[in-house]
Amino acid sequence: MTAAHLDPTRRHDAVLLFDVVDGNPNGDPDGGNQPRTDDETGQGLVTDVALKRKIRDTVSLLHGDDPRYGIFVEAGHALNTRIEQALTAHPGNAAGAQQWLCEHYFDIRMFGGVLSTGATKGGAGKVRGPVQLTFARSLDAILPTDHAITRVTPTTQKDLDAGKQTEIGSKWTVPYGLYRAHLFFSAPRAQQTGITSDDMAALWQALTVMFDHDRAASRGEMKLCGLYVFSHPDPLGVAPAAALTNRITLTRSNPEKPPRQHTDYDRTINTTDQPAGIELTRLVDLWP
Repeated sequence: MTAAHLDPTRRHDAVLLFDVVDGNPNGDPDGGNQPRTDDETGQGLVTDVALKRKIRDTVSLLHGDDPRYGIFVEAGHALNTRIEQALTAHPGNAAGAQQWLCEHYFDIRMFGGVLSTGATKGGAGKVRGPVQLTFARSLDAILPTDHAITRVTPTTQKDLDAGKQTEIGSKWTVPYGLYRAHLFFSAPRAQQTGITSDDMAALWQALTVMFDHDRAASRGEMKLCGLYVFSHPDPLGVAPAAALTNRITLTRSNPEKPPRQHTDYDRTINTTDQPAGIELTRLVDLWP
């Protein structure tokens, strides 16, 4: 029997919680690469695009050269070349090209994609994927900090010959932030793109380990603190997504103390009066 969260014929709504310590979870290129924030509230933001990039990279690591788990949006590869490859396999048939792309690329099956570019007029159209991720938002305001850093060697030989000994730069970090994002899975869309139970397993596994395989000095220490999946009993669902995701709440255990770890928040899951047929799977839960 297929576990509830692995069943692509059921609707799923999920809550994702992760934190950052002394790092920059998502730099803003328009703001000198400082951590993204909501200008009105000061809360930190991580874009859905950044989260999907981590999922893509992790699935690629987990599945290697498996032809069914290729990644369409991948560094070093032109999108139009791949679209034209699909159209060559199915000339004059955009629907056939879409199916070919879904069969070969995990991220097209899961997230969909705009495939209308390329030399062929109209390309392969557009695929709407079953998974939608929100921006991640920190529970409290963050305090982006700019650190001056030095390097013991200059960049050029000319500077070294002139007696320059060091280079000075900067590094943005967040002392601490606990972020929350939501994921929504549509079973009818999944049927259209050919999602299988193995694909579902790949998605949840990638979410579970993606921070462990995306380490970088600029991102400090990031970890997944919670991943909770509400599975509906049927494709369309029996309750609004918000009625389920709002059952997971977090509050500061000591409002007077700046949070520096996930246990500085109390996590509560309300399972009373849960809609009939809903199953909750706690894939990751670091709270005692």
